[in-house]
Amino acid sequence: MAILGRLAVLFILVPILELVLLIRLGQVVGFWPTLGLVLFTGVTGAVLARLEGLRVLFQFQRELAQGRLPGQALLDGISVLVGGALLLTPGILTDLAGFALLLPITRRWIQRRVRKRLEAGVADGAVRIVTMGPGGFAAWGAGRPASHAGREAARVPGLDPSKGIVIEPEDS
Repeated sequence: MAILGRLAVLFILVPILELVLLIRLGQVVGFWPTLGLVLFTGVTGAVLARLEGLRVLFQFQRELAQGRLPGQALLDGISVLVGGALLLTPGILTDLAGFALLLPITRRWIQRRVRKRLEAGVADGAVRIVTMGPGGFAAWGAGRPASHAGREAARVPGLDPSKGIVIEPEDS
C-alpha cells in the first residue's frame, strides 16, 4: 500500500471507525458511562505514560552512565510517547494501541515486529535509510541487500556507521 493510502487509513478511516465504536458503545451502556470511560482512559493513560516515561528516562541515563548507547531505551521512549499520545486521543482502538505501547511486555512484542518489518524492507529495498555524516550521505536498502550497506557507508570518507545509534538485541 502506498504511503498516501496508509495516511488515508490513518487519518480518515480510523477516526470514523473510532466514532462508530463510541456511538455503538454509547447506545449499549449510555452516554455518561461512555464519556466516563473516555475520560478514565485519558487520565489513566496520562498517569501511566508519565510513570513509564520516567522509568525509561532512568534506564536511558543508567545506560549512558555505563558508557553504552541507549538503543533500547530510545525505542522504549518513542513507544511510550506514541502510546501516551494514543491514550489521549478519544477512542477504543487508540486506547488499546496506547496501552499496548505503555506495557513493557506488549511494547517489546510490537518493537520486535516493527524491527523485523524494517529489516525485511531494508533487505529487499522497500525501505531506504539515508544518513549524513562528515563525509556526506550514505544510503542503506536502496534496492540492494542490507549486507552491502556497511561497505557502501565505509566508502564514504569520514562516515563510520558503527558510530550511529545501535539497537542492541534483546536478551530472551
